[in-house]
Amino acid sequence: MEQKIKVVIGDRLGKGQKVAKGVTEAGGEAILIPGMAADMKVGDVMHNQKADLGISFCGSGGAGALVASNKYGYKAEHHLRSIEGGVTALRKGARVLGFGFMDLEELGRRLVEEYKKIRKEERE
Repeated sequence: MEQKIKVVIGDRLGKGQKVAKGVTEAGGEAILIPGMAADMKVGDVMHNQKADLGISFCGSGGAGALVASNKYGYKAEHHLRSIEGGVTALRKGARVLGFGFMDLEELGRRLVEEYKKIRKEERE
């Protein structure tokens, strides 16, 4: 049985429930950080949970992803504004994605589906 993809989600305004639902629907494990300024904790929680991916949401789409990258060396892509931008960032090797506010089920679902494809390709 394939190990579930762990996705840490942190939202500046304490949201992220919809993207977490999409992650779960795609067969991933969503780790939703509660509370305000959760985006700034994405790197710490990824590190502690040994997560595969991190998603940070804030107005600019950069702060939490940059902190995770600077503190732990995760490859990050920030200031993302679309689902396709997130998929492209994953394809380019990013594992922490910084978005403007986009709490969408489709985002969580598509990112997990794409990461599954990437994992499969890496094994072949």
